[in-house]
Amino acid sequence: MAAARTPPGTTGVHGDKGYKGSSRGSGSGRFGGSVRAVGRALRLPVTKTVRGIRRATNAHGAGESGLGRLIELHAVNGAGDVMITVALASTVFFAVPTDEARGRVALYLAITMAPFTLLAPVIGPLLDRLPHGRRAAMAGAMLARALLALIIAGAVAGGSLELYPAALGVLVASKAYGVIRSAVVPRLLPPRFSLVKANSRVTLGGLLATGVAAPIGAGLQAVGAHWPLYGAFVIFIAGTFLSFALPPKVDSAKGEDRALLAADEQHLRGPHREPLKRPGLRTVGTAVTHALAANAALRCLSGFLIFFLAFLLREHPLTGESAAVSLGIVGVSAGAGNALGTAVGAWLRSRAPEVIIVTVVAIVLGAAVMAAIFFGAFLVACLAAVAGFGQALGKLSLDALIQRDVPEPVRTSAFARSETLLQMAWVLGGAIGIVLPLNGALGLSVGAAIVAAGWVPTVRGLLLSARRGGSTRPRVA
Repeated sequence: MAAARTPPGTTGVHGDKGYKGSSRGSGSGRFGGSVRAVGRALRLPVTKTVRGIRRATNAHGAGESGLGRLIELHAVNGAGDVMITVALASTVFFAVPTDEARGRVALYLAITMAPFTLLAPVIGPLLDRLPHGRRAAMAGAMLARALLALIIAGAVAGGSLELYPAALGVLVASKAYGVIRSAVVPRLLPPRFSLVKANSRVTLGGLLATGVAAPIGAGLQAVGAHWPLYGAFVIFIAGTFLSFALPPKVDSAKGEDRALLAADEQHLRGPHREPLKRPGLRTVGTAVTHALAANAALRCLSGFLIFFLAFLLREHPLTGESAAVSLGIVGVSAGAGNALGTAVGAWLRSRAPEVIIVTVVAIVLGAAVMAAIFFGAFLVACLAAVAGFGQALGKLSLDALIQRDVPEPVRTSAFARSETLLQMAWVLGGAIGIVLPLNGALGLSVGAAIVAAGWVPTVRGLLLSARRGGSTRPRVA
């Protein structure tokens, strides 16, 4: 009986063949199980992180509407841009003495910013005429920056002048993406989701990605000057594919029209007004134009502080700190202020946007005046934080006004054109910052004057609009 139960080809439980076979199977099973356990352990942090990010971006209906995918795409965009910024800053700014660096940055501004200032007004209207290809346009902006990152990497290695036109191309592609993104957000709003809340989520996603990618870019820079650019190439290639993952409704222009950034009576249309000679143009209303002017002052201050403080702190670091640490402190302060402003904007939603704009610009103006009078390390860091806070909260309030006062057919176009104007203001601020003498009190006085120039003329109009409760909204025939 025992022999009958023994399988053919074995010598029993204690036989040589049975023992060897058992040992071989047992060892293979233990080894395979160990490999799988190690794989699961290595994969778990990544998968848990990805799932957590996906849950956060897709919460409250953002996954169904497609807004979650835009948040992820904007995070990729921010990570790629900061990689290129790290590489360019190390090449143009940190690699040479201060005087030579100012000349290089001035050349960089002349070759890249000046042409961009001429191109920027064209970007918004051009994209207005191509509303059916927004996903392709966003993918094109990503792919262009991926290829230009490789060109810049070659220019950095060989010291070629190709660096400057390639940097101009990156700047134009980045700003084009920003304009398209502003036009896309209104089409991806989940039910019962305000535009302010949607924009705050998108912005916060980009800020978090930038904060994560910046130290990674610095680490790659330590390995080699071209490595952050290779990282940017990989990131932007991923963004190219993610652009086409956006919902098809992004490309739909059904019911849309083109906006005119004007607020005078002759551009208003309504049942009792004569039609415009140029059909399709609308006014955006006085509240929006005043809010746009105030936001342009904040964006101009942002560009000014970036360039002015970069050189000032390199020559005169904060007390007891190196130049790199001083710049890091100011950068972290600005980023923290921006994130706080975004969070507060999401919490306030659309409550009294005119009052919020007037208040935050006044706070930024006060901080700039105090920093200019009592110039010091603490006040400079405070100004950077307050400026970041004001820029984020002011922009979200402008978004709320556009959603409230601009008719839906031209709302997408209004976002695109307003973003273009704000980007031009940033370029102007950067140009002012690079030409000023490296005197802290003088420079911050100029910064305060920039804010005042945008705040004083708009206070009365914004407060009057708030008192009327937005009744100045233009009518559409």
